[in-house]
Amino acid sequence: MEMSNRSFITIVSLSMNHQLPHVSPNYSIIFDFERNFNKDRSTQWMIEHWHYACYYVVLYLLVIFGGQAYMKNRPGFEVRKLLAAWNIFLAAFSIFGISRTLPEMMHVLRKFGFTYSACISSFLEDVNVTAFWSWMFTLSKVPELCDTLFIVLRKQPLIFLHWYHHITVLLFTWYAYPKQISTGRWYMVMNYFVHSLMYTYFAMRALHIKTPRIFAFIITSLQILQMVLGFYITYFGYATSQRGELCQQVDNIAIYGLLMYASYFVLFARFFYYAYISPSSKKKKLA
Repeated sequence: MEMSNRSFITIVSLSMNHQLPHVSPNYSIIFDFERNFNKDRSTQWMIEHWHYACYYVVLYLLVIFGGQAYMKNRPGFEVRKLLAAWNIFLAAFSIFGISRTLPEMMHVLRKFGFTYSACISSFLEDVNVTAFWSWMFTLSKVPELCDTLFIVLRKQPLIFLHWYHHITVLLFTWYAYPKQISTGRWYMVMNYFVHSLMYTYFAMRALHIKTPRIFAFIITSLQILQMVLGFYITYFGYATSQRGELCQQVDNIAIYGLLMYASYFVLFARFFYYAYISPSSKKKKLA
């Protein structure tokens, strides 16, 4: 249940002064690397180096399109075992990430309500576990670029949605991280959750484990739902701050986020249609 505005203001005041009890759920285990994580140091590093993401994007585009040109008249590489290992690693990382961040999200929703979850960055300021995994989430967007390398080496179709999604997520997360935006709680949890399923599915496919078509359908549906929720959460935070109410949001980042999620929705919905609904997709299913 959403709390009254007066109660919310009181809780926010306590939270901003780090006096709010039980902001963190009771984790049964807290690892040393989580407990000793230095949020201020990571934030300062990203303030000074976020522009590195632009260099990674340029290098990424050169490698994937240069790689496609190189592979044009060559047979694709057999990298199935390496691909399986890569997807298992990313699946394990995402599963670990969601297991560490979802408890904080559920705890906040139960005790303080939706508005707090979307508008207060206590997951970064007061909970070292989620602060650490937020940092890991941000950094992980660089190695995830390697997903595309496997597509190029295997000479599989490289669609616009794939590389556009990779570069925009990288640029957005690295630019937004130093601002400590409150909606990052939702972005992070949703991404860890969807990726835990997606990379598990990819690993199974790489290992030639038979998977029902419904698995891919569900994952794509969840990705579309993620874009809808991401857009709504971003708009909610932006609208709240525009009304003059407290919400740890930055206007230009919110606008970038709205544009990003809207474009993702269009691209994923289009992919969904051609993959599962169009007449050509039905013919493939019957073949």
